[in-house]
Amino acid sequence: MARTKREPKKSKALRDTNIEDKIQKNYFTSFEINQEFELNNTHKSFIKLALDKDTKVSIIDGPAGSGKTYLSVLAALNCLKHHYVEEIVYIRSIVESASKSLGSLPGEADEKFLPWMYPLFDKLQELLTEPDAKNLMSQDIIRGIPVNFVRGATFRNSCVIIDEAQNLTLPELITILTRIGKNCKYFIVGDTRQSDIGNKSGFENIFRLFNDYISERKGIYTHEFTSMDVVRSEILKYIVEKLEELHVKS
Repeated sequence: MARTKREPKKSKALRDTNIEDKIQKNYFTSFEINQEFELNNTHKSFIKLALDKDTKVSIIDGPAGSGKTYLSVLAALNCLKHHYVEEIVYIRSIVESASKSLGSLPGEADEKFLPWMYPLFDKLQELLTEPDAKNLMSQDIIRGIPVNFVRGATFRNSCVIIDEAQNLTLPELITILTRIGKNCKYFIVGDTRQSDIGNKSGFENIFRLFNDYISERKGIYTHEFTSMDVVRSEILKYIVEKLEELHVKS
């Protein structure tokens, strides 16, 4: 269950400085970020806007392999590295099958959720050394929460990554959004092309709801990635392009 934290004391210089400026000046270096992923212009624009001090919520819709989760973790790690936030929280739905449910798995709730955290582990492996990743996880500085544990919590001084948001219902997304507290950045990541819950998904509704100028003035931005942003592999890029043809025909 999410913990309530006191807002950290910051120096005036830290409060008044844009996050992107702090990254360029390479302030706090408690861990190193190994960015080997080559960013295209869409990715660079996303990172620049996501790290802006006035950006509160980033909603990203894009196909598999377009860098949605990677970029969200990269931005969150930069916020953590430069002490803009105290923690990174990873939230996702647990879409259960008949053969595997959360209740049937051994261990406590945190241990049961581990299989669903693989996308986060994968990105941390790319961006951090193994000792740094283990250290941050062992101290609960980076932690995961199943969506059904979110109600009643308040996130403060946190980067919150909501992954596979297309598998969340509208009430679940509303619950998560209304947990945002002071000094938070949200990354809501999904793919409207693939949902395991069909028309029960609320992600597209949330994307459209906040896709306007007034929301941008409040610090809520929507981003749409396409097959042109797929960088995982050339074959995946081709597959996504063909699947987009199928999506258009349907």
